Amino acid sequence: MERLRRSVARFVQAEPQEIWPLAWSFGYFFCLLCGYYILRPVRDEMAIQGGVHNLPWMMTGTFLTLLAVTPLFGWLSARYSRYRLLLAVYLFFIANLVGLYLLMTGQQYIEWVARGFFVWLSVFNLFVVSVFWSFMADLFTPAQGARLFGMIAAGGSTGALFGPLFTTGLTYLFPVPVLMLVSALFLLACIGCIYKLEAWSRGRTVSYRENSGEPLGGGFLAGIRLVWSSPYLLGICGYLTFLTMTATFLYFEQVRLVAEHFDTPEARTRLFSTLDFATNVLTWLTQLFITNRVVARYGLVASLLFLPVVSLIGFLGIALWPGLVVYVSFSVLRRVGEYALSKPAREVLFTVVSREEKYKAKNFIDTAISRAGDASTGWLVSGIKALGVTTAQISWVLVPLMFFWAWLGRWLAGQVPPGPSVERGDI
Repeated sequence: MERLRRSVARFVQAEPQEIWPLAWSFGYFFCLLCGYYILRPVRDEMAIQGGVHNLPWMMTGTFLTLLAVTPLFGWLSARYSRYRLLLAVYLFFIANLVGLYLLMTGQQYIEWVARGFFVWLSVFNLFVVSVFWSFMADLFTPAQGARLFGMIAAGGSTGALFGPLFTTGLTYLFPVPVLMLVSALFLLACIGCIYKLEAWSRGRTVSYRENSGEPLGGGFLAGIRLVWSSPYLLGICGYLTFLTMTATFLYFEQVRLVAEHFDTPEARTRLFSTLDFATNVLTWLTQLFITNRVVARYGLVASLLFLPVVSLIGFLGIALWPGLVVYVSFSVLRRVGEYALSKPAREVLFTVVSREEKYKAKNFIDTAISRAGDASTGWLVSGIKALGVTTAQISWVLVPLMFFWAWLGRWLAGQVPPGPSVERGDI
């Protein structure tokens, strides 16, 4: 058994004593993204049912909702311990899912329920994933994060693989509203994983335990203040803004082309589900066999540069051949790079900041800043296209901006000291 444990530890780039916290973190992210991906195909179809022309409004609604929620999260994190804070977040969203189930079974105001669900799921996804990675950045040191976050991210990708399969199978047996309750069960499982990880954290040596479970203190708007006063955090905001703006532009164009090429909701939902499944398979394989090794050999810079380089090539492709196949291929490759390489690397960036910044500033960046990029891009693209500018012309404008995005990723990677794994043997 000990030999097996050490073999597994070598494969996942972990120390033997890190196996159990890694396993619980893997399971936590599996349940979280499995619950989300059960609902994601429904959201994409709701975007079309709610009207493609209404997407900028729905994204603006998401942004405004996050602006309202972020100070509330800051207020809670200042007053409650880490475990109680996480418990409150997940119980709140479980209650939301039960409420959505009741609304959907009522079969009234279908279009408004569809738009509300799109906004809610967009908020839910950003918020719970941000809180998850804040927790991970709080539990693990920078050197541990560089070794383990790729494998932890693979837990989410594994859940993202099973989520669409559950959706496909369950919709043959139950109506769509039942998916809300199934997703709620996965969130309950997340709470069990949080309990195990919190217990492990309390058992660490004093030098690593610190006050990690205590309330953070500070004001409810501290996250905003921390971001604007830190060039490093502003750099992360800039990197994320480039990511969200280019992703939103691609999403708008892809949804438009899918609506043009497929006439029925069933055909569109199957296509979205197939794209999710293909993306998640490739992401899972990359995280399992490539991510940790790339980071170990080339550092964070390779992971942070991947998306700008791929986007440079992709927008050139769109400018020259603006067809559905190019959009789909580019979108899948970008999402694989985001989930398998860029996302774990960005989370390592937060392991070197203070605890208050890990929760309050990070939550503001991951939610409000991210959705501000979505909303502004939606209105900007709609306005530019109303003036007669084509998709190919917009792509040509984006090409030189990808060079600045790459420079920003390189600068951020240089702010995280490589250093030795000082934590080894001390947990």
